[in-house]
Amino acid sequence: MNTALWIAQILLAALFLVSGIAKSTMSTERLLATGQTGAAAFPLPVVRLTAICELIAVVGLIVPRLVDIAPSLTGWAAVGLAVVMVGAMISHSRLAITQANSAEWRNVAANVAIFAVCVFVAAGRLS
Repeated sequence: MNTALWIAQILLAALFLVSGIAKSTMSTERLLATGQTGAAAFPLPVVRLTAICELIAVVGLIVPRLVDIAPSLTGWAAVGLAVVMVGAMISHSRLAITQANSAEWRNVAANVAIFAVCVFVAAGRLS
């Protein structure tokens, strides 16, 4: 189980590292062009704040367990990312409905899958 949790943590960390860097450095137009369509629903400062939260969570997913200092922070980082995924599901659902864009439903499905991995890590590391 520990190996599966580490694999999930590393996958989440890689995913959110890329996402956090993109959201913290790109313009809204560039984010939209690269497929981060959820950025359209929020002002750029909110997108930047989300990026900072994602990058902090990346550290929380790996470092506490790696150095064995406050290892429960790993589970809490996963909880925080699960909350981010709920927000992403809501914003992509709204975009799908308001813009009649069926492609957004694929983003919702991806958000659900990422949410499930976050819950797996949170449950495994907080129990």
